[in-house]
Amino acid sequence: MDKGNNGLSRGDRNRNARLAALRAVLPRDHAILGIDLAQSRQAAVLADHDSRVLARWRPRCSPWMLGELLDRALRKALAAGYSGITVACEPTGHRWMVISQLAAARGMPMVCVQPLVVARAREAEDYTRGKNDDRDAVLIARLAAQLHCYLPEQADQGWARLRHLGARRSRLIEASTMCVQQLRDLLEVAWPAVLPAAADPLESATWLACLSAALSRGDGDLGAVHATGQDAFIAAARGGLGAWGARRICRRIAVAVYAALADGTGVQAQRPGALERAFSVLGDWQTVRGELADVNARMLQALDAMGVLEVAGSIPGVSALQVAAILAETGDPSRFTTARAMVKHAGLAPCENSSGNHAGQAAISRRGRPALRLAAWRAVWSALRHNAVYAARYAGLTGRDSDRLTDQQARAAIAAALIRQVHAIITRRIPWDADIAAGRRHPGQEVTAQAA
Repeated sequence: MDKGNNGLSRGDRNRNARLAALRAVLPRDHAILGIDLAQSRQAAVLADHDSRVLARWRPRCSPWMLGELLDRALRKALAAGYSGITVACEPTGHRWMVISQLAAARGMPMVCVQPLVVARAREAEDYTRGKNDDRDAVLIARLAAQLHCYLPEQADQGWARLRHLGARRSRLIEASTMCVQQLRDLLEVAWPAVLPAAADPLESATWLACLSAALSRGDGDLGAVHATGQDAFIAAARGGLGAWGARRICRRIAVAVYAALADGTGVQAQRPGALERAFSVLGDWQTVRGELADVNARMLQALDAMGVLEVAGSIPGVSALQVAAILAETGDPSRFTTARAMVKHAGLAPCENSSGNHAGQAAISRRGRPALRLAAWRAVWSALRHNAVYAARYAGLTGRDSDRLTDQQARAAIAAALIRQVHAIITRRIPWDADIAAGRRHPGQEVTAQAA
């Protein structure tokens, strides 16, 4: 036990610091204005730290019109002997940002309470799941008084823009995946002979250009396209090759696709309509790919404008774009006091299951942002192929000489390590270092050597 720190662990010290920061914005001489936000009708209560209600309001207005309510609540709190108010609400959609701006303009501190915490408190209130806005407003004020809340992110324009670009990129990736699945399904029904023309057809620019040329008539008549001749078909495919990001055509694939034009295999009743639909899906996918490339470029520009593009691209096997996708879900990493807090935000922190002499199997908490876990998970796949540090750690975690983990458990551990290291390189503005990442050298040792 460390007597100098009264036996406190690092977690104890971090928790004490977090509670002190919350108490600074929730002093006991402040009343608490709990607001349950909605689109056009709000519920608000002014309460003390013992959850006694001092006033209640039910304004019928949008969140943008709540400035008058904040002023009225402040006057009521001052009349009751308090020195000010602290605003508390759930992070409901975008509405909490409106309240944050209104409160900041009046110099009022604000905290947010997680909806899950409110739901659990609602059940603990009277052991039922009864819900109404007035009750939730009281619960929000009570949870804030008990410091079951957090300080919301105060993002500047750069980080806010990156968040919006990341959300857009996520939707475009989903749309692209949907187009790929639809295209494969339609071709398996109507024209299965074209799929073996390339080893990985949906990843081949030549195959996609040939498919576009084959379906360009829009009526599903492959025989008419075959009748134009092989040279004319390849020339048409070569003309559309640039739209798929390539310059040179693979003649072997183009000849195989042309030969498949004469194959009549497929559900004949479905063939014309399915191929017509496949051509439409192919056009949608081409549009989505173009929009996705534009968003990717914009995200890299956002990192460059914030001065972190170089360090973001310093991790071998992990592109700057993948780091940008992670940062789009976390926001500014400096708002997290520790790298572990950022891992917990992703829901990748180990969740212990032990009591007394019993030690159950631990698992990740999964309490966090699923999109952040997905961004880190995607980055791990390329990192394991091209990053020697991560590959060695994966081998150690799944090897026979240790407590062997499954493939998914090991990848989750590496995803958590990646998030911690992203926190380090972005907050410190230093490139990724293989020796530090592998634990062969502590970051402080390098500074001491340079100073010497």
